[in-house]
Amino acid sequence: MNKIIKIIIILILCIEVKAQHYIGKHGTITFFSKTPLENINATNNKVSAIYDIGTRQIAFKLNIKDFIFSNTLMQEHFNENYLESDIFPHSTFVGDIVSQTKNIAEVEGKLTIHGITNSINASGKFEVIDKIAIINEVKFYIKLRDYGIKVPKIVMYNIAEEIEVKVNIKMSQE
Repeated sequence: MNKIIKIIIILILCIEVKAQHYIGKHGTITFFSKTPLENINATNNKVSAIYDIGTRQIAFKLNIKDFIFSNTLMQEHFNENYLESDIFPHSTFVGDIVSQTKNIAEVEGKLTIHGITNSINASGKFEVIDKIAIINEVKFYIKLRDYGIKVPKIVMYNIAEEIEVKVNIKMSQE
């Protein structure tokens, strides 16, 4: 009888732990570069994410080649010349929700782009409703030089040194 109770407790704990994970596979990350000469937008709608409600840890992963530009030549240059997506095919973020007031969360973590990892802080709307975790309007800025991304002098006035990044994703309870 004692073994049965132990097995039931283990099963309940396993179910409870599993219920604390939220997973999303179709999140959106956009970036925007604004200069006097040209604005550049790109969107990636294939962002994967996982959130552990117990530890408040969150992680994102995306394929660099999944960014879509309105101009295919820009997309080609982005992948071949700047992000070198054949060498550095992914970008990741691993961090923690460090504080939350109502539905605004502060996140700290490590962002890896172009093979280089830096600490970042960001804030945005975050809420868990029923079995859905929603991250919305998270915005932060990255400096290209912090990630070893070099812009040739010939186009340096077409690409901003600091890029705006926005994150939106819905995750379902796993």
